[in-house]
Amino acid sequence: MSLSLPSEDTTEDSAEKIAARARAATRSVAVSAVVNVALASLQIVAGILTRSQSLIADGLHSLADLVGDVVVMFASRASRKAADTDHPYGHQRFENAASLALGGLLLAVGIGMMLSAVGKINAHESLPPVHPAALWVALGTLVAKELLFRYMLRVAQSVKSSMLVANAWHARSDAASSLVVAIGIGGSLMGYPMLDPIAALIVGGLITKMGWGFGWDALHDLMDRAADDAEVAAIRETILATPGVRGVHDVHTRKMGDMIIVDAHLEIDAELTVEAGHTIAVEARDRVLKRHRVLNLMTHIDPWKRPDRDHSPT
Repeated sequence: MSLSLPSEDTTEDSAEKIAARARAATRSVAVSAVVNVALASLQIVAGILTRSQSLIADGLHSLADLVGDVVVMFASRASRKAADTDHPYGHQRFENAASLALGGLLLAVGIGMMLSAVGKINAHESLPPVHPAALWVALGTLVAKELLFRYMLRVAQSVKSSMLVANAWHARSDAASSLVVAIGIGGSLMGYPMLDPIAALIVGGLITKMGWGFGWDALHDLMDRAADDAEVAAIRETILATPGVRGVHDVHTRKMGDMIIVDAHLEIDAELTVEAGHTIAVEARDRVLKRHRVLNLMTHIDPWKRPDRDHSPT
């Protein structure tokens, strides 16, 4: 017997969780977009005026963040769409697709920056000196990006959104790259002009590495990767704690955005009526949806036979 009958309360709980993540995403991305527009404009203009390759590279990185923010905003809104005939489980996987797009964007930006930096290093004899003002811009950018990261991570953790966590750590990578840029500019001002393009090369490498990580994780999620062992164990415990459930096996999970879809076989007393078994299964489903990031629990009932009746449990 397969049961998947959502109660009104659990459906409303799931809808509220999705809506809360969407509101948090909108707020977080809006703040990030404003900050990135301001920083990118400042860094690129200042980099051109002060002749700093690394500062221009960091400005382009900030522009890439802005594009990433737009992707996240689009995915957040798309994931809020209700289930339909073509998407019976909803549209939460738009978040996974957005994370994959962010990873690809980071890869492209990082590789481009590295190629540009290598060209500058090869022609380091003709590099013009960097103006001291570039260092102050780099330090100010570093502080602004670190504060942005802390804000975005706090919002992401409050709603348990992996997409927003990825976007927050994207902002942290910006802060790390700004630190490298500041060090490179400082070294250039001390008489080592090649350190500026070397800093740009390092920044490109950091961005490339992070882009690969985000893209790889998102790709696995799109291929129905299971939830982590701790979360699966917690779901099993919730099911087993339901009155009337004698055992549970064949618990399978798959990621759907930040939510999880679960299939489970429940062992229920074989002497109960079909209606009684149905009620127990629905109660188990309601408990799981209320306590975990589960979008849906599909249950199958297996008969459990009492040992004192001369037969063994299956």
